[in-house]
Amino acid sequence: MTQRKIRVLVAKPGLDGHDRGAKTVASALRDHGMEVIYTGLHQTPEAIAEIAAQEDVDVVGLSILSGAHMALFPRVRVELEKRGMGHVLLTGGGIIPQDDMAALETQGYTKLFGPGTPTEAIAKWITVAMAERLKNEGAQ
Repeated sequence: MTQRKIRVLVAKPGLDGHDRGAKTVASALRDHGMEVIYTGLHQTPEAIAEIAAQEDVDVVGLSILSGAHMALFPRVRVELEKRGMGHVLLTGGGIIPQDDMAALETQGYTKLFGPGTPTEAIAKWITVAMAERLKNEGAQ
């Protein structure tokens, strides 16, 4: 039996118009065997959560460079929970100060990546985190 591919939604919340990094990460995750859905630019938290629910994703990764991460990332999490998607693995990256990363990680974002993070590290982290999650679910 073949293992199901990890389904990842890569999203660009807010008015941030720079998506080169998000597209690079999306491509790298595909190269690592994941199924990737990319939302495109200027997505609302509601739209991101709705796409995540419709696509039944395992992971939501947000990319932001605008500085609005402390406003938008928590709203995405709330919208996911409203749709019964509170179980998805939340991650993201961009220009996010360390203190803000720590604050977001206490709010459910399991890992945030800064500029220059090798795409290999992101793919490996998602793979390991999902394997751990599936192992824990199987043990219950």
